[in-house]
Amino acid sequence: MLKKTSAVVLNYIKYKETSIIAKIFTREIGLKSYIINGVRSKTGKNKIGFYQPMSLLDLVVYDKGNSGLQRISETKLAYASQQIPFDFRRTSISLFMAEVIGKSIFEDYQNESLFDFIHQSVLHLDSNRVNLAHFPSIFLINQAKYLGFAPADAKEFFLESMIQPFEIEELERVKYFVDDALRNGFSTSQKLSKTNRQLMLDYLKDFYSRHMDQDLKWKTLDILRQISG
Repeated sequence: MLKKTSAVVLNYIKYKETSIIAKIFTREIGLKSYIINGVRSKTGKNKIGFYQPMSLLDLVVYDKGNSGLQRISETKLAYASQQIPFDFRRTSISLFMAEVIGKSIFEDYQNESLFDFIHQSVLHLDSNRVNLAHFPSIFLINQAKYLGFAPADAKEFFLESMIQPFEIEELERVKYFVDDALRNGFSTSQKLSKTNRQLMLDYLKDFYSRHMDQDLKWKTLDILRQISG
């Protein structure tokens, strides 16, 4: 059955001579793996650009209703990023987002609210209004709401933790940041020092690991540390 759906690419691996297998989170039918033939051939050079991490697409897909490899009938770019592919910092954050999402959801998982949040997050990342230094933490704090395990406020957020990496005199400032991030998302007016931003990411990795009952390894986190301003 053919279905139209909005989609965001998480990653892809090369397959045979000219093809790829892409993990794509779709709004209507969830996370699927698609085999896309010919996009790495000389005649398919431009099409491989559609499947970069966090690309926003409009697809027509063959929905077989199972977890096997699926196929795509039509692909259109839903949004042409103006800055993410050309700004190393934004590119690195987009790779981090793709890795986090990929390790937070499973094959066939469908959540339209989460999809809409991710879609809007990409648009924010590509805009001039976003604070790139705080973007990863704000993304993680708010994605947890759509995954169903974010506490209502910062007080509960930190009560749940078995680790406490922040200095006592800094903790209130960090709580203000978390509360504002939960309320206002990427429009938060609160800021953290570079040290506390790094500690916040460590805390959030532990927070996700405990709620997902696995020891998460975010490889792209090391890249974020190197480019953090």
